[in-house]
Amino acid sequence: MNRDYPLEQVRNFGIIAHIDAGKTTTSERVLFYTGMSHKIGEVHDGGTVTDWMEQERERGITITSAAITCFWTKIGEDTTDTKKKTRFNIIDTPGHIDFTAEVQRSMRVLDGAVVVFDGVAGVEPQSETNWRYADDANVPRICFINKLDRTGASFERSYQSILNRLSKKAIRMQIPIGEEDAHEGAIDLLTRKAYRYTGNMGIEVQVTDDIPENLKADIEAYRSDLIERIVENDDAMMNAYLEGNEPSLPELKALLRKAVIANKVFPVYCGSALKNKGVQPVLDAVVDYLPSPIDLDAVKGTNPKTEEVEERKPSDEEPFCALAFKIQTDPFVGALTFFRVYSGTLEAGSYVYNTTTNTKERVGRIVRLQADKREEVKKVFAGEIAAAVGLKDTKTSHTLCDEKAPIVLEQIHFPEPVVSVRIEPKTKADQERLGTALHKLADEDPTFRVASDEETNETIISGMGELHLDILVDRMKREFNVDANIGRPQVAYRETIQRASEAECKYIKQTGGRGQYGHVKIRIKPLEALVEGAKVPKNVYREDHFEFINNIKGGVIPAEFIAPVQKGIREAMDRGVVAGFKVVDISVDLYDGSSHDVDSSEIAFKIAGSQAFQDAAKRANAVLLEPIMKVEVVIPEKFMGDINGHLSSKRGQIEGMESRGVDLQTIHAKVPLSEMFGYTTTLRSMTEGRGQMTMEFDHYAVVPPNVAEEIKTARG
Repeated sequence: MNRDYPLEQVRNFGIIAHIDAGKTTTSERVLFYTGMSHKIGEVHDGGTVTDWMEQERERGITITSAAITCFWTKIGEDTTDTKKKTRFNIIDTPGHIDFTAEVQRSMRVLDGAVVVFDGVAGVEPQSETNWRYADDANVPRICFINKLDRTGASFERSYQSILNRLSKKAIRMQIPIGEEDAHEGAIDLLTRKAYRYTGNMGIEVQVTDDIPENLKADIEAYRSDLIERIVENDDAMMNAYLEGNEPSLPELKALLRKAVIANKVFPVYCGSALKNKGVQPVLDAVVDYLPSPIDLDAVKGTNPKTEEVEERKPSDEEPFCALAFKIQTDPFVGALTFFRVYSGTLEAGSYVYNTTTNTKERVGRIVRLQADKREEVKKVFAGEIAAAVGLKDTKTSHTLCDEKAPIVLEQIHFPEPVVSVRIEPKTKADQERLGTALHKLADEDPTFRVASDEETNETIISGMGELHLDILVDRMKREFNVDANIGRPQVAYRETIQRASEAECKYIKQTGGRGQYGHVKIRIKPLEALVEGAKVPKNVYREDHFEFINNIKGGVIPAEFIAPVQKGIREAMDRGVVAGFKVVDISVDLYDGSSHDVDSSEIAFKIAGSQAFQDAAKRANAVLLEPIMKVEVVIPEKFMGDINGHLSSKRGQIEGMESRGVDLQTIHAKVPLSEMFGYTTTLRSMTEGRGQMTMEFDHYAVVPPNVAEEIKTARG
């Protein structure tokens, strides 16, 4: 079985944006114009295809990324000619910061992105976070300034916010014909053509030379700016242009494509998805400028046997290699494992090798996703995104490959959860179902953690924010039929040390008969950031926020007791030394000790490691850390003084202010999370219901001594 379309006619891209910028509305238009849906679903009436979960439709927000496959033929081309069709594999991602992991993992497997902005608000906090994720993943982008039909919309102001807050590499490809109520279309600067959308839900696009007189001067100025930005990427073309020879349209498009793929230029388009204006030119731009899998570099990974770096080219002839980027529990088929194929092919019914777990798994079925609908396929090829049914041990970020050509791709790193709540099943039956529900939800969502408090035997769940946990508890009730009582949200504090210290512990216990003997000497110090590309020595075990160095010489501690020492230290770190919170960012060096031929045991060395760590940490100036949030508050100007003062009273640091639209001011601040619970309600009551607030995790900082004392007292 061969692929039914060439690889250069494939585009894997995501639609990303701040919450409420119109991302899902744009996705629904894409489905409609590509013929995947026969009616346009709207967020406000709960009829969308990509927001298919009940909670998404009720709340009008995207929670989980949805994968869609569809086909697009450019405006004005023959829709019956398959050679003119481009296959789109699209992922519609959430905008709310609590579901940031969905964006992060999607970025890892996409080749390009369409970034949607609100034409009134311009760049917002989550726009910046998503842009940073795209920068980290080196993903080429196209910008779409949406909602230009709204009161207060301004293409120019939004465009300037992209230049000022995201990248100077953004460049106008279009300017709007009218704004707010007068918005009727856009003018393409390269072709000087006007695009207007007349009836039939925007399907009919009128492309004419009819340009409003008041825009002609702007068009020429912006067009010469655009052409300069394109030709500066090629010396020969630049020289020809300076001599007065403008390149042809195909030459300009080809050069712009290279510049976009190299992340040297970010084209900016405009429109109003809700009013069916401006979506089709963005789809044309995806075809023209975003990369196909063969335009990108080969994916790099490590051979687990030789530790050498290897490559896999995007070709069906190469050995199979894929990355699992999402697990989704399906009520009908069980666990669906979403994966991106980087090289080779995979057939349903065959086996794959998971190099992360060193296990072989059978791929029962392969499905292509149309949001919540499935199309079963027999085989997937390089460059595709699909989901496998029947994988039991594969989790997010695992590498799947051909057993004869093993490779491990770089893992996806997720942020740590910052909010925790206690959860308690209401009945005995709920208790039995709770374990299953928590296990499945934790498999799906890498930013959702489950732990138990050893002292109280309570279950604690942690996530990225109050909404995140609220949704997960709601899903437990609906999907797993679990009724549970939830405690008040708690801040996920951490502990760390501020200086180096050392300790020795000799654990000796003599009872009648065989005793216990474990003796260790350790040094601890704050963990330094690993230099990118630096090799980790063989005697060093390293994971996020922890490093263990085995410097035992001459077998003074037998090799079989090293792992128990490490385990004891890890358990002591999880218990904490200041107020019972997890200790992070520590390097532990086990450099000496001794053993006893008869009495030494794993348990003795585990206890010795644990006690030595606690002694050393207490002498290393251990402190509490708290999550600091990046907060953006949008309020009418008359409330500026009150809100500034209120944020300062919450230990907030005001970092800047700017005006947004008519009579609105934006305050940027950094505020401890512990001060922000329920702040939205307070803000509304202080601003006559007109204030809005968004926040996202920024960093951990040392808790002031007086606050630390209060936390310790509260913990008992």
